Amino acid sequence: MDHQTGSHIILRLNIEPYTRVTVPNHKVIAKGTLRAIMRQIDLTLEELIELLK
Repeated sequence: MDHQTGSHIILRLNIEPYTRVTVPNHKVIAKGTLRAIMRQIDLTLEELIELLK
C-alpha cells in the first residue's frame, strides 16, 4: 500500500514501471470497477482467481 485517501487505497506495484492503482476501500467493489482495476494492471480473470485461492 502506498497510501490511503479517504475511502480509497492507493497501491503501487513493486515492479517497473511502478504503476499506481486506486482501489475503493469498500466491502463490495462494483464489477465494472474491478474490471477497470484489472485492466490497469494487466491482470486476467484467471490470474485473479488463482491469486484469491
